[in-house]
Amino acid sequence: MSLFRSLWTRSQREARDDAEAGRSINMPTQTVLPPLQQVLRRLAMALLVLVTTTLIVYFDREGYNDNLDGSIDLLDAAYYATVTLSTTGYGDITPASDAARVTNIFVITPLRVMFLIILVGTTLEVLTERTRQQVRIHRWRHRTRDHVVVIGYGTKGRHAVRTLLAQGIPRDRIVVVDALGKNAESAGDDGLVAVTGDATRSETLLKAEVQRAAQVIVAPQRDEAATLITLTARQLNRRATIVAAVREDENVPLLRQSGADTVVTSSSSAGRLLGMSLVSPPVARTLEDLMTIGSGLDLIERPVAPGEVGRPPHESTELVLAVVRDKTVLDFTDPRLTELRKGDQVVTIARAAVSRETHADS
Repeated sequence: MSLFRSLWTRSQREARDDAEAGRSINMPTQTVLPPLQQVLRRLAMALLVLVTTTLIVYFDREGYNDNLDGSIDLLDAAYYATVTLSTTGYGDITPASDAARVTNIFVITPLRVMFLIILVGTTLEVLTERTRQQVRIHRWRHRTRDHVVVIGYGTKGRHAVRTLLAQGIPRDRIVVVDALGKNAESAGDDGLVAVTGDATRSETLLKAEVQRAAQVIVAPQRDEAATLITLTARQLNRRATIVAAVREDENVPLLRQSGADTVVTSSSSAGRLLGMSLVSPPVARTLEDLMTIGSGLDLIERPVAPGEVGRPPHESTELVLAVVRDKTVLDFTDPRLTELRKGDQVVTIARAAVSRETHADS
């Protein structure tokens, strides 16, 4: 109802908000037929309307009058249909009976309108594009909630989105925010809704519906931007889980004070991986494999299986590294971890195909 109301009447503020949203929100790119196929499809539709009108006139030929010879054959019906659909007619063939005139009013006239719409379809498509875009944005804004907002679609943001998709999160639950238009367009080409704008400003995050999001990933290029974005996102949404990426370790406490639940230091993580690659390349390759979903070995979190309840972790079919119990992480060496309990979440290492099936079942 709100969608139809917005198409019929809007307040000045709603019109301004929709206009601004249309400039900054990029909906996922839709598949469009090539120009030649569009022309051929419209031509086929026009011919279908012409043939339908011809048959209608021919079957009701007794109700028409031809000033030339007084009778209507199939050629005359096709001629009358062509002239009537494309112009107002020449008057040489006219509907004479009441039934023929009623048919012209309620059948042939709508077909004429349809025929003209097909002919000027390209112009109408351009004119209605803004309305169609407004409808898509309006529908998306009212339906979006408990989604994931990814701020920054650079290297970190792209890999974060790929990981989310590999974990089974649908594309329509991911919204990208980036200040660069080309990055927002790239996100749209990847099938994601993207908002172009400065994420440190509240109005930009509100366009991404961050106030109704369940998770927020903050991955800009600069640490100071990450701090301001995290602070703004936390003010708009107190319940969302915020994960932020920074380059320097010294900025981690600042991000936590700003409201981030988890802070990942990219430079330190890269440095540790570099050192491990030098000391033990197989260990480094294994770590890279674990961090890349679907490449071989996956590090996953899943609910404990019914058959695992009451049994020690080492008897599980998968290698259990840790167990999340009552929001506490217990590693496999913890003496309290003698058996698995109902409601536990287990962190395991599994083959990529197995991990995807397990995630789908959970």
